[in-house]
Amino acid sequence: MKEIKAIIDGYDHLDRQTTQAALATVVRVEGSSYRRTGARMLVMNNGVWIGGISGGCLEGDALKRARLAIAKAAASKITYDTTTDDEHQIGVGLGCNGIIDVLFTPLDFSDQNNPVEVLKTCMNDRRQTHVLITITGLEAGQTGDWATVREGEVIRYTNAESLNVLENNDLQMQLEKKIQARITKGVSAPYRLESADGAVLDAFIEILAPETHLVLWGSQYDVYPLTRLVKELGWRATVVANPLKVNHKIATLADAVVPPEQFDEILIDDHTAIVLMSHDYKTDKTNLPRALATNAPYVGMLGPRVRSEKIWRELSEEGNPIAETDFTRIHAPVGLDIGAVSPEEIALSLAAEVRAAFSGRDGTYLRLRQSTIHVREL
Repeated sequence: MKEIKAIIDGYDHLDRQTTQAALATVVRVEGSSYRRTGARMLVMNNGVWIGGISGGCLEGDALKRARLAIAKAAASKITYDTTTDDEHQIGVGLGCNGIIDVLFTPLDFSDQNNPVEVLKTCMNDRRQTHVLITITGLEAGQTGDWATVREGEVIRYTNAESLNVLENNDLQMQLEKKIQARITKGVSAPYRLESADGAVLDAFIEILAPETHLVLWGSQYDVYPLTRLVKELGWRATVVANPLKVNHKIATLADAVVPPEQFDEILIDDHTAIVLMSHDYKTDKTNLPRALATNAPYVGMLGPRVRSEKIWRELSEEGNPIAETDFTRIHAPVGLDIGAVSPEEIALSLAAEVRAAFSGRDGTYLRLRQSTIHVREL
């Protein structure tokens, strides 16, 4: 999400009288790759780019490809194969052993539906998961050419009617089934679909979730390094504390500072983590039930295990026990076991656990992982 926002900001500040631009998007990955599908790079014809589609090995060639797409005023899909021994193949010698399809789409600034403009509409909406369909390839069928869509076009999907632009009922039905499968899994994927009349549609179905949102309940000095790290990651940070007691550095970094009495007004969704870090026992004990009353899938609490267990025991004795189902989302002590000591290291430990929890991972060493680093499925 941080990359998309940077691309949008760069796009909005272009000198459109002197500069042309194209958007490079990773639309398919087979095997290993530093970046996954959905990675983007805004490329200007003056040699400047924002974002990235690899670890730096493909960006130079991408600049040439983007300029070519701009010159031709047409989108093009380029395949980078790092699995071969061909010394002329871009990326060879990297050891990634992957095949990457990158779509280069020239941007028409007058088109309010160009790919970046579509991304802007998603970012401007209230927090929600968006579904984008990028057309990466078209082949005409027996009944005629594609007249209503073109390669490089991005369709923002809201319901089955969003696909009517294809004007091919067969492919629309197939694509709708694939979209629903992707929504269920929450993972993006490319597809090649063929209709009965021989028309072929290559499409990248992208599940674009909102940015991770950390609600930090506290105003002590350790909120600052955590807020700073959160913003560096491109996440959203809301600090719950008396605004008069919040250090100005924290207030400047945070997206919002909300008084405790207005906690219930915060938009908390499936991508929100709440962390209780007031360093006051009574305060955390009071705030824990309020945090659990939300639908946040992650509720963390600073402090040793014995402190947390005491809070749970006292709440139970007072007639307000924590439901067994809630213990699956409580993380106390909060963070991964990395030997963190300083506030900055603790912030790293905490943020890493939030990322692991939202990814369904356990935070172990990658060298101990038996399967691939990234999920590979259709």
